[in-house]
Formats: sequence, structure tokens, C-alpha cells
Amino acid sequence: MIEVRDLHDWPTTEAEAVAIQERLRPLVRTDGEPAEVRTAAGLDVDYRESSDEIVAAVTVLDMSNLSVVDSAVVRGSAYFPYVPGLFAFREAPALIRALQDLAVVPDVLVCDGQGLAHPRRFGLACHLGVLTDLPAIGVGKTPMGHYDPPGEQRGDWTSLDLDGDEVGRALRTRTGVKPVFVSIGHRYALQSACDLVLRLTPNYRLPETTRTADHLGRQST
Repeated sequence: MIEVRDLHDWPTTEAEAVAIQERLRPLVRTDGEPAEVRTAAGLDVDYRESSDEIVAAVTVLDMSNLSVVDSAVVRGSAYFPYVPGLFAFREAPALIRALQDLAVVPDVLVCDGQGLAHPRRFGLACHLGVLTDLPAIGVGKTPMGHYDPPGEQRGDWTSLDLDGDEVGRALRTRTGVKPVFVSIGHRYALQSACDLVLRLTPNYRLPETTRTADHLGRQST
């Protein structure tokens, strides 16, 4: 079972949430990677008709063939308000419950969202990585920061910069298709994170981790 470190209470105000991000940010590690990535978890949250009703879905993929070997779904409510830069406080509680329901402990968490590509360098991938102390990366659909378009070939990339810092990469996962935005969450070097994303995108722009978790969440009623 995935263990979650008791590092903070869940806040009720924006000021409390920002203070938690500032306090936990120094715990993020931006180096290393698992000795071998055999399994990767995809994490996704689906918002239902009510903006506060959410379905958190986690799938675990076997990296040898990208098949789903474990999954979990948690339905609940997002108790924290919708505030840019603080999405983790809406989504992380339900995602953590889903992670704890898994029978397989994944080697890496692949979040549908940001890691260091965040105003306080502490997006969802950082938050979940620090709380679980599992390697984690963020793969966003939209950029948080500035980038020049990478080359058109699969594997081409350019730096993603925010306030003068490199916070990730714009990575082309399909030739001629718009890039995804990879950033470190925890215990994963940026180049290794991009290599992993390319392994997870043999056929589509988005990683299979994200695609399978998204599908599971949408199909759950």
C-alpha cells in the first residue's frame, strides 16, 4: 500500500494553501529516477456537472506493453475553491485516496498537470510526489510559462521557462502534432522524465497513463 506522509492538514483558505506550498517546496528533489521503471501510474480528475463533484481515477500500466494492471476510482467533492495555482488542493485528496486503494505500488506517478512549471514551483505532481515520496512527473496539455516551438519531429524539445527559470520542456511526442509540457514533480531528472514520456506515447500525443486514467474516470458513474 502507498504510504502518505502527514505533512499538513488540508487548508480552507487561499492563504493557508499558499503557505503549505511555500513550506513543502524545499522538499522537492529534482534528481534521480527509479533504477528500473516497470510500472507507471496515470492520475486524472474528471469534473462532473457540478463543478465540485469530481471523479479521481488512477491506472497503473505495465511499461513492457502499456497494459493496465491495476486501477482505482474515487468519487467525491472538491472542498477547496477554484483558485489558479492551487488546483492540487481540490484534486489531491481524492487522488490520494485512489492511490491508497491500489494493490500495485507504481514506480512513478505521471500526473495530468504541472510539477515545477508552477508560479510557486509546486504543482500537483510536486505535491503528490512529496506526500507519497514516490517519483513523480507532470505532463500538461497547456504551457505554464514561455517556450519556443520545438522542431516538428517526435522527440524534439525546447525549454519551458517561467520568470527566468527553466521549469520544464515543450516535448514533441508526435511528428507534426503540438507538444506536451513536461516538468519534474519529485525524484526525477528532467531529461529522464522526457524519455519516460516518449516511452508512454507510442501512438498518441498524450501518454497512455493519462489516456487510460481519463477513460476510466469518464466511464465511472
